Amino acid sequence: MHMHMMPGAPDRPPRLADRLDAVRRGRFVGRAAEIAEFRAALLAAEPPFAVLQVYGPGGVGKSSLLREFARAASAAGRLVIELDGRNVEPSPAGFEQALADALERTGHAGAPGWQMPADGVLLVDTYERLSALDHWLRESFLPSLPASCLVVIAGRNQPTTAWRTDLAWAELTRLMPLGNLQPEESRTYLAARGVPAARHPAALAFTRGHPLALALVVDALRQSDDVLTGEQLAEPDIVQALVERLVSDVPSDAHQRALEICTLARSTTESLIEQVLQVPDARDLFAWLRDLPFIEQGPYGVYPHDLARDMLETDLRWRDPVMWRRLSGRIHVALRRAPVRDERDHQRALMDALYAARTQPMMAGFFDWSIGEDAYAAPARPDDLPAILSMVERNEGAAAAAIARHWWERQPDAFHVFRHGDGERFGFLAALALRHAAAGDIAVDPAVGPAFALVESYGPVTPAEDILYFRFWMHRDEYQAVTPAINLTAVTFILRSLTQPGLAWSLVAMADPDFWEPHFSGVNIPRATQADFELRGRRFGVFAHDWRVEPASEWMVARPTPMPFAVAAPDAPAGPPRLSQEEFAAAVRQALRDFTRADRLATNPLLRARLIASERGGSPAVDVLQDAIRTAVASLSVNPRDIRFHRAVWHTYIEPAPTQEQAAELLDIPFNTYRYRLAVAVERITDLLWQREVAPSR
Repeated sequence: MHMHMMPGAPDRPPRLADRLDAVRRGRFVGRAAEIAEFRAALLAAEPPFAVLQVYGPGGVGKSSLLREFARAASAAGRLVIELDGRNVEPSPAGFEQALADALERTGHAGAPGWQMPADGVLLVDTYERLSALDHWLRESFLPSLPASCLVVIAGRNQPTTAWRTDLAWAELTRLMPLGNLQPEESRTYLAARGVPAARHPAALAFTRGHPLALALVVDALRQSDDVLTGEQLAEPDIVQALVERLVSDVPSDAHQRALEICTLARSTTESLIEQVLQVPDARDLFAWLRDLPFIEQGPYGVYPHDLARDMLETDLRWRDPVMWRRLSGRIHVALRRAPVRDERDHQRALMDALYAARTQPMMAGFFDWSIGEDAYAAPARPDDLPAILSMVERNEGAAAAAIARHWWERQPDAFHVFRHGDGERFGFLAALALRHAAAGDIAVDPAVGPAFALVESYGPVTPAEDILYFRFWMHRDEYQAVTPAINLTAVTFILRSLTQPGLAWSLVAMADPDFWEPHFSGVNIPRATQADFELRGRRFGVFAHDWRVEPASEWMVARPTPMPFAVAAPDAPAGPPRLSQEEFAAAVRQALRDFTRADRLATNPLLRARLIASERGGSPAVDVLQDAIRTAVASLSVNPRDIRFHRAVWHTYIEPAPTQEQAAELLDIPFNTYRYRLAVAVERITDLLWQREVAPSR
């Protein structure tokens, strides 16, 4: 607890506390509106509130704001008393004693020992530690204070409902939720800490303006010679510090699992927790989640703040990758079983399933999850046509707009418009049924002829079969960049491909196929250069999938990221038992540990895997296994950003140091950082080998 004396106190030599205060003041940025509101209350003849409730997640800057309030109150000539809930016994007697001790040192102690003076300002920090006193403070203690006193209460949790439902307190209480800093405020802070402007984007991407996160990454940004990415800033020490501030107390393993489900799923409900954890009643777990300070409520459940989600998932993937995979898979299963009432329900369920897979290599970076949960694709109406043609002309030119008009006249049902929940239009797609195309269509649209040529080269379609061509898709302003438009295009592609009877082929035209190729190849929609076309000097690339070769019922079922609602084919060919994904991952980890021991590799379960049998020929199986591992390890050296992971696994397993501690010393990094990089490397190697294992035979 601290006391801020009024101006006029006797001069004294400067103390270290004064230096600390000066440093904190120099580093404080933002919160201008909050400070202005508090100063206005200090100067008002009758303050607009008696109690100011500041709340927000750990590390968001509540204590720093209270220090600014203390400075403002002292400057206004008010006596300031600061209490910290961590240092107060949570009982009425303990609270009164803490206040009496503080007042006695100022010479303002009243008869009962804790009576506040009329000009007093009481600041109570870490209020979550005093939650047991909430009723007593509201009903007994606070009403006893002088009417001109101001009280500020700061804590992680939202104030209890009694503060809002009691008509008198509702009028005299002001709620002040505290969020992250704005981008410009974050840049101001980074500049003041000596971080070059070129490194600000990575910091903003990683921290999202969270004050504690910004403070933690400053040293990494200042010391690095390179311009780091947000991913490279997510070192375990930083992540662990943020997670500890976000979640200080988890009551049980079941609560931990519920929090992890909430981290992985787009929105979490009681039903989802019950299905994933296989428990009969999740009401208590869900209620606990709802009360966490970084959890928000939406129309379809609860979800974490963006930074909290990022940190919690990064921590889970590093700490327990097996649990991360297991929960992700169970969430997929639960979403597949969720009832759907209509088209929008189905779209939302598919979007939820894609979200649960968003961190997989073939998904990360190709979707925009700022999309609201109420965004949807709906059949275009006649009054949408001018906007559709305007989008096409703006992004692809007048000739493309003429082609779009032609297809509108031929197949208006092919056009779907992307809308936000309020109905605002922000993009569209056109999925053409080429079965109905005629010679005139080929003459008008240069995309159609090459598409037919591609299909015919693999065998003609029958009259009962169709070709679905996603000929146009775009965001109103950003065209085919990573925006919410690609999310709805993907959802529509999946929904149509899995449900349309007689579908033989699906094709997608892309203006920048090189950028999108890793995603499409990852979900087994390969590049089809034979179908590429040119319009007014601009070349478009095409991706295509032959559903006659890999039916929708089998599509991506065995991949690390199964497509939502795909169902395994009922008649799988007989053969030796294939390893489950968990067994496969365990075998990869063992093979890495035994890489230099051929005798141990000879008993590794991976020798039964398809990826070894298909490459073996006349070579010894152990040699083929070692080659497969070397190739997977080498893939981490292709991207300069991944070299750090490659070096960690290389000096641990391929050319191993005697111990992991010595490997960390060789790499000149802290042991925790080494363990994090090694875990990431093993995870990526496992994913790569598993993708090879389940890839369709060629």
